[in-house]
Amino acid sequence: MKTALLSVWDKTGIIELARFLSESNIAILSSGGTGKALAEAGIPFTEVSAYTGSPEMMDGRVKTLHPKIHGGLLGRRGKDEQVMLEQGIGPIDLLVVNLYPFEEMAKKNLTLPELIEFIDIGGPAMIRSAAKNFHDVAVIIEPSDYPKIMKQIKEGGLSEQDRLYLARKVFARTASYDAAISNYLYRIDQEFPEVYTFQLKNGRELRYGENPHQKAAVYGNSGIAGQISLQGKQMSYNNYLDADAATALLREFDTPAAVIVKHNNPCGAATGDALLSAYLRARDTDPVSAYGSVVALNRVVEDDVAEELASTFVEVVIAPGYTDSAREIMKRKENMRMLVIPEIEHAPYVRSISGGALIQVSPESITDNWSVVSEREPTAGEFDAMKMAWKVCQHTKSNTMIFADATATIGIGAGQMSRVDAAKIAVDKALFSLEGTAVASDAFLPFPDALEEAAKAGATALIQPGGSIRDQEVIDAANRLNIAMIFTGVRHFRH
Repeated sequence: MKTALLSVWDKTGIIELARFLSESNIAILSSGGTGKALAEAGIPFTEVSAYTGSPEMMDGRVKTLHPKIHGGLLGRRGKDEQVMLEQGIGPIDLLVVNLYPFEEMAKKNLTLPELIEFIDIGGPAMIRSAAKNFHDVAVIIEPSDYPKIMKQIKEGGLSEQDRLYLARKVFARTASYDAAISNYLYRIDQEFPEVYTFQLKNGRELRYGENPHQKAAVYGNSGIAGQISLQGKQMSYNNYLDADAATALLREFDTPAAVIVKHNNPCGAATGDALLSAYLRARDTDPVSAYGSVVALNRVVEDDVAEELASTFVEVVIAPGYTDSAREIMKRKENMRMLVIPEIEHAPYVRSISGGALIQVSPESITDNWSVVSEREPTAGEFDAMKMAWKVCQHTKSNTMIFADATATIGIGAGQMSRVDAAKIAVDKALFSLEGTAVASDAFLPFPDALEEAAKAGATALIQPGGSIRDQEVIDAANRLNIAMIFTGVRHFRH
């Protein structure tokens, strides 16, 4: 390795790398801000413009787009030496480049002409040239790779496998970079672009998919997808789905709360004065279904909760944290996975279908327009129970009917084709009296039958979006049954 070209936007670690290269008798080419930083550090280098014989021009838009640069990167050793010699092109053995931060600048309030100046041209062109010729050239685009590369150079140089590893990073980076530019430009004046491109990173193969005969992997660096278990077996495909569903519902609560999910549906949710009481109430909603579930908790897990979690079969626990002693207790269940709740993600929701994908964007907050439509106003207790049931029904598969009191679910009917069947299932699964509970429906009631089932079971209040052509018929039934009813004006289908 005789010659390196350094041109970076992110200067992290570049001085240390350049000094190492210089001390290793590797000649350095550089320009612009990188060259200025090297000069200030007293590191010798040759200006790119002096090497090419062509000055930077157009405010720096053109400086490395030159045959002596790309010929040096693309020239095949053992094949192109003659033409390189004839054209005065020297081989470039190492390229260190990172790109203008288009993604970061796109988040700022820049005009389109201002933002366009952060579309890197020379950088992507150079790293693609070097990556194409990885057999002969090493290309580094991430400062985190500098220490490893310095070590490899010191130990005799990079292997072809090392250079292939670096080349893969290049093409992934240029793909995501171009995707960011494309998505930005396509979004101008339209909420959803005609062409939508995205890239998923950090791919990890899972043991299997939804079932053992299916193969699967998880991708992502953030949110639930980026979580690595603190203990236990590897997370499964279904574990990730259920942890995501449980965390989404858990975020509805500010007071100590517990959410228990099985097969992507809550089988219990509760709040309490302390985390232990919340967890016990949530579990008691349906202890049979809670066996082998995912449990989400919104407070740090301490010994009392850890003892309860370790006393039964829980697949996954997800919480803001765990005390050291709680972690020791939970080690009794060596296969139980433990996750830390990640930062909330506000990315579009992408769901694959045959031949393509559906993309959905949800507002960060939804303002319901609650209005009492029954003759009887709900009591304070009924109103609190309605709020509890309404939070849970938003995160339960449609059609759903949720019975609750002010602090916990009592009966859950989920994922039914008929809303009245959902009500019947919720009643049938309830282990405690439904007398005085409130019931929530994720969509309007097309007929009074589901309301009548709820009233027969003892519910005294019902909350639903409204909007049916038979709303008045349902309101009349509520008045006849002395049910307090609220319309929210917002539907919460979940498929």
